[in-house]
Amino acid sequence: MPSDLLLPLFPLEVVMLPAETLPLHIFEERYKLMIGEAIEQRSEFGIVLSKDRSLLNVGCTAAVEKVTKRYPDGRMDILSAGRRRFEILFLDEEKPYLRAGVHFFADDPDTAPAGEKLRRLTDLFEQVLGFLPAQSREAPTPESGSASFAMASVLPLDLDLKQRLLSLKSESERVAALSDHLEKLLPRLALARRVERSSRGNGRGT
Repeated sequence: MPSDLLLPLFPLEVVMLPAETLPLHIFEERYKLMIGEAIEQRSEFGIVLSKDRSLLNVGCTAAVEKVTKRYPDGRMDILSAGRRRFEILFLDEEKPYLRAGVHFFADDPDTAPAGEKLRRLTDLFEQVLGFLPAQSREAPTPESGSASFAMASVLPLDLDLKQRLLSLKSESERVAALSDHLEKLLPRLALARRVERSSRGNGRGT
């Protein structure tokens, strides 16, 4: 495979979704090189979950939206934005950073959720937002018709669920999985709020 068709990889203990933004601090020499090339060429790099000393095979490409700070030693702070999903076919170690031959994929045809399912998810999502800090309460605009990715990108989800959502090729399945998770999450958030309020009240001697 020609070198320019290989996707640079950035293994991290995070899962990035399409439509999600992620601030990154770039400090390792190999990643300063990789991100520098991505900025210069206006190209994408792949963020893939590193777990238990291995890489998962499905990731999401990212583009550098903005360099928010540069340091004298070459370190930089950037804001990256999720773009396309991919599956790793093979790895290449010819450069200081890892690259991969990948297959880009989208949702299967005709997998849009029924209207009532999406409305249910939207209702659950808005209820959960009411428990989150104010800065987390605005969802990004859905890209490519994927409301599930737009909502999931601002929710407190564990890595396993985010990876599952990233890998699913059906918006209907993602909506169902996310709805199920939020239905279970809401009672826990409500309980945590009651405990917090009770604790504050006790602290005032009431």
